[in-house]
Amino acid sequence: MWEHEQLVVRTGKRSGMTTMVALHSTEAGPAVGGCRMKPYARITDAVTDVLRLSRAMTLKCAAAGIPHGGAKSVIVVDRELTPELRRAVLLDHADLINEFGGAYQAGPDVGTGPDDMLVLREVTPHAYCLPEEHGGTGSSSGPTARGVLAALKAASRHVFGTPDLSGRKVVISGFGSVGELIAKGLDGADITVSDVDESRRTGEFGWVHPDEAYKVKADVLIPAAVGGVLSPETVRHLDVKLIVGPANNQLTDDDVADLLDERGIVWVPDHVASAGGVIYTLAREDDGADHETALKRVDRIEATVGRLLQAQG
Repeated sequence: MWEHEQLVVRTGKRSGMTTMVALHSTEAGPAVGGCRMKPYARITDAVTDVLRLSRAMTLKCAAAGIPHGGAKSVIVVDRELTPELRRAVLLDHADLINEFGGAYQAGPDVGTGPDDMLVLREVTPHAYCLPEEHGGTGSSSGPTARGVLAALKAASRHVFGTPDLSGRKVVISGFGSVGELIAKGLDGADITVSDVDESRRTGEFGWVHPDEAYKVKADVLIPAAVGGVLSPETVRHLDVKLIVGPANNQLTDDDVADLLDERGIVWVPDHVASAGGVIYTLAREDDGADHETALKRVDRIEATVGRLLQAQG
C-alpha cells in the first residue's frame, strides 16, 4: 500500500546515473535518513528498497522519540565508480536533496560515509555526519553499535534472566564496522561471525560462511549486514532464542514476525535496536548536546526495549 508523501527519481545531469529520494513522512518534523549507494539488478529493486527503508526511518524516529519523520535516498551504481564519477553523482544527488527544501536531511548509509556528506554539503546544507574535522559527528558506527548493545541487555534480561551474555553462543551476520564493534562489546560471549568479504576473517572470533549463518544453533542471532534476511524459509531453519541487530528491514514482510513468534523466537524490531546512530547524530548536530549527553540518549534504547518486551508479555 502506498503510504509515502513523495518519491522522486532523477537522472543526474553530471553523471547520467539514477538517484532517488523517498519521503515517507514529515508529520513529526523534517524527515531524516541515510543515502545508500550500491548496485541494483533493476531500478524497480532500488525503488522497493528506498520505499521500505524510508518507512523504517519513520518508525525508528518515532520509537526513539525524535521529532523527525523518515526518508531515505538511493544512488544506483550502474558502472565502475571512478573518483570523478562518484563526485559527480554525489553532486547530482545533492541537487535532488535541495528540491525538498529541507524536508529531507541526508546522512551516510551503505556505500557512503562522512567524506561523501562533505561533497553533498558543497551543494546542499541538508547533510549530517560530516567528518569531525569539518564540524560534523563523523561515522555513526560507534553509536549504532552502542545502541544495539543496549537493546541486547534488555532483551537478554527478558529471555535469559540476565543482561550478561557471558558464555552464550552469539552469531553475528555481517562483520562490517558496526558488527565488529558489537562483537568486541560482548565480553565473555562465544562469538561466531560471518561476512561476504573473506578478508574480514580473523582469528579473534569463530567464522562461518554467510549462507550458513542463519542455520547455526545459537542463543542469539545479530543481523548486521543487509536487510531482507528473515524470510519464511530462513525462519524455518533458525535455531536461536533471540534476534537483535542493526540491519535495516530484516523481515522480508511483516508476517514473518508472526512466524518468529510462533517458533518462540524473540525478535527486537530493527528500527528500535538500530536507532543509536540517528539518536546520537541529531543530539549532537541538532540539539548541540555534548558527546556524553548524546551517548546517554543512546543508552535509553535499553529502557525502550525493556518496555516493549514487557508489554508484549
